[in-house]
Amino acid sequence: MLVRVDSTSSVPLYSQIERQIRRAIADGEVHPGERLPNARDLATSLDVNLQTVLRSYAGLRDEGLVEVRRRRGVTVIATPDTAELVDLAIRLVASARSYGLSDHEIHDLVEVNL
Repeated sequence: MLVRVDSTSSVPLYSQIERQIRRAIADGEVHPGERLPNARDLATSLDVNLQTVLRSYAGLRDEGLVEVRRRRGVTVIATPDTAELVDLAIRLVASARSYGLSDHEIHDLVEVNL
């Protein structure tokens, strides 16, 4: 899995890392049970702050895509389908916000269409 960041982009570095790992899971490039690079090594290879990578891993954990364990590292727990759905949900929310919808309105929109 290759992760790259663009320091000139308006997208925060942690978000760029999250997106690329999420996409790697969705594309089947990284499989459930596979370990991701440790945060310190990834931060060094990307020339970013360790906290940036840790924030990315925490976001992926909160999305239910990876499991983070002290001394054991970060392990992928999601299937490609789950990662794809998370990616679609994130894009849906971003699009809805760009149209000026509040989080409450977005929630209502999704709930009505269930």
